Amino acid sequence: MFTETKAIVLSKIKYRDSDLIVKCYTQNDGIVSYLLRGVFKSRKAYSKVAYFQELSQLHLVTDYKEKRGLQYIKEVKISYLYATLHTNVLKSAVVIFLAEVLSSALQEEEQNDTLFNYLEATLQWLDTNETYANFHLLFLLNLSKHLGFYPDKTEIDAPYFNLNDGEFQFEKESRYAISSENLVLLKQLLGTNFDTLEAVKINGTQRQAFLGIMLLYFELHLGAFKKPKSLQVFNEVFN
Repeated sequence: MFTETKAIVLSKIKYRDSDLIVKCYTQNDGIVSYLLRGVFKSRKAYSKVAYFQELSQLHLVTDYKEKRGLQYIKEVKISYLYATLHTNVLKSAVVIFLAEVLSSALQEEEQNDTLFNYLEATLQWLDTNETYANFHLLFLLNLSKHLGFYPDKTEIDAPYFNLNDGEFQFEKESRYAISSENLVLLKQLLGTNFDTLEAVKINGTQRQAFLGIMLLYFELHLGAFKKPKSLQVFNEVFN
């Protein structure tokens, strides 16, 4: 049965000599992997590969069968055409990094419109804005809300934030507690949105340190999460 869905590309890998496996986060079915047969056999078939750049937003017509491990795509077209994400060198670094984070963090094979809409809207914001040095920090923080471990702000005036418990505390109860400069930045990000993110002023060293904290936060709350291999290169770009 053919079905239609929007999809965001997370990763792709060559399979055998001429095939491609593409992992997507779809609006209808969560994480789905698709097998594209023969795309490296001819120039005409190879043109399809261009659709599947990291974080591309697509509209797919698929031959979807629930218990099949690899699904098949009948038709593909661009749902939203990026103006800058795949042509701007700095934004491309953000794309590669976030695609790797999402590929590791998103595991659910079920519909989640709220999460899909968040990814779709924030990536379009990044595409159309020119001040984005801290985008990835707020992106990850807000992503934690959709994954179930957004910081509990009940005691936000407390001097510590316990990464393991996901809450602000008045005593340092864990080796995973943060304070001082990192705590101030966390509170700033909790009180802002993407349109006011420019007001958060930090340097490259602070940005890199806080990113490490956010990735640790994900590791503590998502058992299968792994630090992105692209982290070192990404930090060099945004330091």
